[in-house]
Amino acid sequence: MPKPPNTRRNAPPARPSAHSPQAPHTFEMVELRWILKALGAILAFAVLCGYVTLCVVYSRTQWQLVLHPTRKLKTTPAAVSVAFTEIHIAPVSAEADPSGQPQLDGWWIPSDSPTDPTVLLLHSGDGSMSDALPQAQALHNARLNVLLFDYRGYGHSGGNHPTEATMESDADAALTYLTATRGIAPGSIVVYGSGVGSSLAVRLCAEHPQIAALVLDQPDGDLRDRALADSRSGFIPARLLFTQEFPLAAPLRTLTTPKLLISYTGGQAPPELQHAADPKMTVELPASDPTALQQALRRFLGIYVPHPPQSLTPNP
Repeated sequence: MPKPPNTRRNAPPARPSAHSPQAPHTFEMVELRWILKALGAILAFAVLCGYVTLCVVYSRTQWQLVLHPTRKLKTTPAAVSVAFTEIHIAPVSAEADPSGQPQLDGWWIPSDSPTDPTVLLLHSGDGSMSDALPQAQALHNARLNVLLFDYRGYGHSGGNHPTEATMESDADAALTYLTATRGIAPGSIVVYGSGVGSSLAVRLCAEHPQIAALVLDQPDGDLRDRALADSRSGFIPARLLFTQEFPLAAPLRTLTTPKLLISYTGGQAPPELQHAADPKMTVELPASDPTALQQALRRFLGIYVPHPPQSLTPNP
């Protein structure tokens, strides 16, 4: 009797049951040291970005270490019964201000005689031009025309904030206003610098040797060391980033413009005055004594600045 065919040999392989065990999946394991290296690189990059940002912020705000402007005018010449005209000065070039619009607000305080010398008053880096009104009044009482103005970033002048570069440009614009707009000869102009305005005044006289004379009232400048000592200059390369220096001592050593150098009793005379080039006159005045300042101005101008005899008589 023949055997039935073996159907198992030709039958397809049996499908695994839903409940049959599966072969386990295999995963590639990342070593822990590579994870730590990646996290370290990310952290280092974040620290570097933060440090660069800190340096950029310092570079753009470093002016605050040495300049302290205010927008408020505390008073005007009218408060001390001095006649004046409010004036507005345009920049000297499109590079200084592309708008070409007047940016500088100031006061023109005329003398009794139009032939009297004119003082360009460059006030300090603190406050506004209203804080320099006592100096302007003393100059006016010494029978001088006075131009007092605010740099950009101060008082009612335009601009967001001051810097050494913009203040230098503003001083140039004020001098151009006197010579071009008012037609005053440089030989009849005295530049008066107070505080860091002294650095601007020295630079202006160095670039315009025809200016008659220079007055420095408690001059201030060479501000790098002071800024580096500020706590805000820590942890960054401030020595490389700081640019608001307002040089004073070096240019004073070679400036041949006649100079009146003023310091005050009760304070320390700025060391820059000791090495200033001749011709110069050095005086130490009582603090807050406009009469003493006025007398010192008369003596100095009587020697160095052409002045009509009837308008200026030096005191003995």
